[in-house]
Amino acid sequence: MRIDYDAGSLATRDVYRLLTSLVIPRPIAWVSTVDAAGNPNLAPHSFFTVASADPGIVQFTSETRKDTLRNIEATGEFVVNLAPRSLLREVNASAVHFPPGTSEFTEASLRTEASAVVAPPRVADSPAVLECTLHQVVPVGRSFLVLGLVRHIAVDQAVLDERGRPAAERLDPLSRLGGSLYGTLGEVLHLRRISLEEWESGER
Repeated sequence: MRIDYDAGSLATRDVYRLLTSLVIPRPIAWVSTVDAAGNPNLAPHSFFTVASADPGIVQFTSETRKDTLRNIEATGEFVVNLAPRSLLREVNASAVHFPPGTSEFTEASLRTEASAVVAPPRVADSPAVLECTLHQVVPVGRSFLVLGLVRHIAVDQAVLDERGRPAAERLDPLSRLGGSLYGTLGEVLHLRRISLEEWESGER
């Protein structure tokens, strides 16, 4: 038996809790930015995915107008750092609501490295990063959808497979679940996509 909810009559917090507990797992965009004065900021955003491959555009959602969004609007640049399992505590620490101008890199004892084409620094121990320039900010309700044009990709050689592609098991990414729960990669299943011809011939 299902329990039905009228989303329009629920409190905002209840809608949030239901959606973030049901739409799982969610990859984490660990976004580094700098403000207009050059002060670095780092924050995890779990409403994150690829928007386009041609051109390469990624998207994440800022719930309300936070430091990350303000910095991107001021400078037009940001970096998405992959959030690996080995940096779980640091990812969580960077979610603390520090005062503006505070460096989450310093607070979480994270090493930085210079980006190749944008001003915001990268998380040195992240296995892969996407350097982006702002493509568009789209207001959605009380949130803001941030679209970033991927300008540069850097991947640690240690996480590449024999074909030169990033290997999921080696990346070992974190994901967000409901509440205070995080997910890890777990079992990886391989199932090749079936062509129409194979389907019609009876291959299932």
